[in-house]
Amino acid sequence: MLTWSRRSLRATVTQWRSYASQDKHPEFDYAAAREWYKRFNPLESLRDVGEVTFARSSGPGGQNVNKVNSKAQLRVPVGQLLPLLPTALHNPILTSRYYAENTSCLLIQADESRKAQANKDACYRKLNELIVDVFKHTVPGETTDEQKEKVKRLQKAENESRLRWKKLHSSKKQSRSSKGDSD
Repeated sequence: MLTWSRRSLRATVTQWRSYASQDKHPEFDYAAAREWYKRFNPLESLRDVGEVTFARSSGPGGQNVNKVNSKAQLRVPVGQLLPLLPTALHNPILTSRYYAENTSCLLIQADESRKAQANKDACYRKLNELIVDVFKHTVPGETTDEQKEKVKRLQKAENESRLRWKKLHSSKKQSRSSKGDSD
């Protein structure tokens, strides 16, 4: 397991943020992210990331809630998670609702079940859902050759339409000016 000092972790996160804030992800970054997503197996790849702790839950549940540590808390240091993800996903992960800036961790909690193991699984499920959701909202789909050709045709048609309108407008103006000159 990697150990990070707070200072070096903050410096690393700052570097990732500065890169990600440029908001210029070349197409090869997206291609790399798409390849990563094809190989992404959430059940295997993220089970070793982070630390799960258990605490007493709250809400309904009677004595079980008061006496048994069933609420699961998953702490995932971004220093462990971000190297596993493509760079296009770094900034959205760091701006997610689960990110705790003071500790530079993602903090995910689950207390839906009375069983600790079910809550632990729910934490990892939420982490997987976060990563997949960030991927789907950040990385655009691939553009097929058909779509590129369609866009070219539409752009050409739009340009031709614009030029026809300009010629019509120009001829109207010319006809007005020629009427005024003859008088």
